[in-house]
Amino acid sequence: MKVDVITEQYRSFIDEYLAAWMQKFDEEPQKILYDAMSYSMLGGGKRLRPIMTLEFCRLCCGDWKKAAPFAAAIEMIQTYSLIHDDLPAMDNDDYRRGKLTNHKVYGEAMAILAGDALLTDAFVCAASADLPAKDVAFAISVLAENAGSLGMVGGQVLDILSEERVLNEQEVLDIQTRKTGALINAACALGVIAGGGTEEQLQAACSFAGALGLAFQIRDDMLDVIGTQEELGKGVGTDAAKNTFVRLYGLEKCEELVQKYTNVAIEMLSVFEDNEYLIALAKSLTDRKK
Repeated sequence: MKVDVITEQYRSFIDEYLAAWMQKFDEEPQKILYDAMSYSMLGGGKRLRPIMTLEFCRLCCGDWKKAAPFAAAIEMIQTYSLIHDDLPAMDNDDYRRGKLTNHKVYGEAMAILAGDALLTDAFVCAASADLPAKDVAFAISVLAENAGSLGMVGGQVLDILSEERVLNEQEVLDIQTRKTGALINAACALGVIAGGGTEEQLQAACSFAGALGLAFQIRDDMLDVIGTQEELGKGVGTDAAKNTFVRLYGLEKCEELVQKYTNVAIEMLSVFEDNEYLIALAKSLTDRKK
């Protein structure tokens, strides 16, 4: 299977969809806002989460383009979270994806507003899906719950509050399940919803997301220790004082856990036929070097 070819097909589609969506802002007085939003939104990235949205939709109904508005909404929220995470009040990072972070180019105020706009517009985008109203409403509810105080934002709060103490295993798992795993969970769930999947498929997709999210985050923590800025496109060693999986377990144990959670994720895909691409994608994401 040509995994890279399929991934690039999805990524190119998402990039084109997002670029078309953003064109509505390309005029005064919102030009500076458009520029700041586009700088981060259209500046590259793996598009991991929207790719999963499209693929789970395909697994459920065969027509992955039905999930396009949901996939774009997921990426808007992911981008907003990165813009805000990089701010001086949060992680204070200067580089993201190999270039200066948003606030370094547009200033803190405009970076905050660009993130705010992306978060808000994500729900406008999701609501535009050409699907039954009940499915759109359900998808928006799932997205909001995973992105908000019970999910990604809540995880960030827990992370900030934990900076002055060493956490135990369960506390680290709780933070990362929310901070990283929640949006992956939403991405997979929205794909199943768009594809009209069954309750069994929805539960399997969410279980897959939970395990893969942990494997992905553990690998990310490892790369912060062993990777380089040239490879990762962002600063390294910035998490040294944080409650990461590497700090908790060490590199050797982390490698074992990456393989364990990846295998669990793959097992969850057994309810889907034609799942070879998603299996290969999961392996590539958790074996990555950048």
